[in-house]
Amino acid sequence: MSVPDPAQPVQVVEAACGQCRLGLPGKSCDLAVRTAGKAYFVEGTTIDSHGDAHAKDGFCQAIRQAEVQGRVVNEQFVVTYFRLLPEPKKAQ
Repeated sequence: MSVPDPAQPVQVVEAACGQCRLGLPGKSCDLAVRTAGKAYFVEGTTIDSHGDAHAKDGFCQAIRQAEVQGRVVNEQFVVTYFRLLPEPKKAQ
């Protein structure tokens, strides 16, 4: 999943905890993406695969940008590629 498929489009989406940040139902913390204004839980990678979800810049505290490839299947976004983009540098 670390290399995108050159035959498929890469899209930039918002990525965060579905419950803490994107308003999805549930009591645990699960990775979700928002694309075209709709949030979906992610299948194919997990919230903890991308750092500490509860850190200052983690998915439960911040909505981040990610490059993804995949598609919506049964109201879940099934990823074949997921890369968290670096946070923009803050002006000093």
